[in-house]
Amino acid sequence: MSFDRKICVLGVAGGSASGKTTIINKVKEYFGNDIAVISHDSYYKAHDEMPFEERCKLNYDHPDSFESDRMAEDVRKLIKGYSIEMPVYDYCAHNRSKDTVTVEPKTVILMEGILVLENRELRDLMDVKIFVDADADERLMRRIRRDMVERGRSIESILQQYSETVKPMHEEFVEPSKKYADVIIPRGGENEPGIDMLTTYLTKKLQMK
Repeated sequence: MSFDRKICVLGVAGGSASGKTTIINKVKEYFGNDIAVISHDSYYKAHDEMPFEERCKLNYDHPDSFESDRMAEDVRKLIKGYSIEMPVYDYCAHNRSKDTVTVEPKTVILMEGILVLENRELRDLMDVKIFVDADADERLMRRIRRDMVERGRSIESILQQYSETVKPMHEEFVEPSKKYADVIIPRGGENEPGIDMLTTYLTKKLQMK
């Protein structure tokens, strides 16, 4: 890929609660104001036509749940130097909010989400593809803590969703996408050497452009 200015597009994928956020925060600390983070979750499709009870039953871990083509178009705009209005997703309402967030173009554009490596259109925009790997039991425990605290969900609903959609979709779509990764970081955010190697690699990648 070649651009008019030095820019690096990074994709970070991995299973639900694998430690992606921890790694992303470390990368953000390293690059400071020079990074724009674009979350695949922000591009969940809107379902204003459905009542809340029906939205709760949707499979949010299938590739078809995302408006990935819009995300790809927004990233292309950022690459060209234009700002975007990124959607906002309301996890409590299980629907897209009416709000948006303005994202300015930056030196590093980071796309994150469980399925960003599964989608070819998104993959083709990336200079570096990262897969964050973590033990399934550890991911489940992290997901329970996160969804109860941050999203106000009951443990029963979390476990039901995990068994019905999260686990089977991980096995069908997320785990196979690991083959596209340039770098695999095991143990998630606990892998300090892996994170250090990643930031060093990104710095060299930018210097080469």
